Amino acid sequence: MRKVRSDKSRRLVDIVYRTLFQQVPFNVAVIDRDHNVVDANDNFARRFGDWRGKKCYNLYKKLHRPCDECPSAQVFEDGNVVVADSVGIDQNGKETHYVGHVAPIRMEEGGPVEYVMEMTRTVTGTRSWQQEYQILFDRVPCYITVIDRDFRILRANEAFRQTFGDKPNQHCYEVYKRRKSKCPNCPAARTFRDGQVHHSQQVGTKKSGEKAHYVLSTSPLARGEKEVAHIIEISTDITETKKLEKEIVAAERLAAVGQTVAGLAHSIKNILMGLEGGMYITRKALKRDDKEMLAQGWEMLERNFDKTTSLVKDFLSFSKGRLPELQMVNPNDLVHEIIGLYKDIAESIGVILTEDIDPKVKEAPLDPKGIHTCLTNLVSNAIDACQMSEKKDCRVRISTKDTRSTLTFTVVDDGCGIDHDIKNRIFTTFFTTKGGKGTGLGLLTTRKIVQEHGGKISVSSKKGEGTKFTMAFPRKRLQALFKDNIA
Repeated sequence: MRKVRSDKSRRLVDIVYRTLFQQVPFNVAVIDRDHNVVDANDNFARRFGDWRGKKCYNLYKKLHRPCDECPSAQVFEDGNVVVADSVGIDQNGKETHYVGHVAPIRMEEGGPVEYVMEMTRTVTGTRSWQQEYQILFDRVPCYITVIDRDFRILRANEAFRQTFGDKPNQHCYEVYKRRKSKCPNCPAARTFRDGQVHHSQQVGTKKSGEKAHYVLSTSPLARGEKEVAHIIEISTDITETKKLEKEIVAAERLAAVGQTVAGLAHSIKNILMGLEGGMYITRKALKRDDKEMLAQGWEMLERNFDKTTSLVKDFLSFSKGRLPELQMVNPNDLVHEIIGLYKDIAESIGVILTEDIDPKVKEAPLDPKGIHTCLTNLVSNAIDACQMSEKKDCRVRISTKDTRSTLTFTVVDDGCGIDHDIKNRIFTTFFTTKGGKGTGLGLLTTRKIVQEHGGKISVSSKKGEGTKFTMAFPRKRLQALFKDNIA
């Protein structure tokens, strides 16, 4: 009876063994010390072909001799399990990547290793995907880094390494900016804090020592984590774009200067004619000893000399190729200065000058001298427009306004207004409505200064009703220029 039970138990064990042997989702082969495959499951046969009477290296690698680094030989030698990545060739001649788990088989406990069981799992698809990912990671035309909560770089792609250097485990601020401490207003720190994507424009230092301008995006490396452990930084280099922007600005400035020189020659010619006329009258008066005529000639000389001075000053102001010298200033303080400068002059000719400032206006990075020049030109023009109007008690109002994204200055008058045709030419070189009193460069200089701040100037007007000039400065653009100035 016991023998019957023992036989049944052995058969059950055999059945379970064969079932597991065939059903496990691996390629399983049993190999002896001479590299002969003595048994294999159907998965192995489907992957590597008929195994009977063949060596493992015939099947796995299509070789005629044992592999140089044979995991089975190592297990036979030391009796320990070996796990190894390998590349072989399947029965169709295709390259296949697999992970092999090689374990010893002993016929007696404590006895020698007589066979090994090699279980392999095909990872060709995964390995192919990993290779594609690595190619994409390295070849993408931007800088990519993976950093941990200590801001240490764990991985970096080829573009980053070539530009900033191959320095693993260093802090991102050390490699990007050659800093010794974390950057202020760090987008990576914000992502670690709130788990959201953040963007910013940055200036770093290449390994060559050159400045690198780039747009940085930081995002969590994994979603759904309670605490962000790693983030990925993706940066797009805009250094060349910045250079092109400067070149375009320089080209536009040169073109404008060329137009100005042409107009300047015409204006100088008119002034010289005035000087020539004054000199003629002065000489004639001296010969006749005519004091009244002498005063008339001298007045002509003075008037044309003043024109020359104004023209040269305006021309120099317009043609200067400089960046705005930005500093944090209160826009309302600039308005107070202009009011103090022009209030008495305006009252003396019957014009009421007022301000309408927004007390909530915050400090902004501006060039105070440049904005002062803009407001001076606009207020001076507004007062002149009121003086030319037939209305009494004309008003000029300067106002400021601040939204979340834009800072605006507005100068409004209820003077004579501007014709539609004239309004379309008001920002062109040497155009003036003041006749001989104006140089035609005031509004052109104003527009140039506003554009150098990244802003826009606009005008609206109706003949006989008044004019409104608005200077609008996007705060994001001002902040970007301010960072460039600091860098």
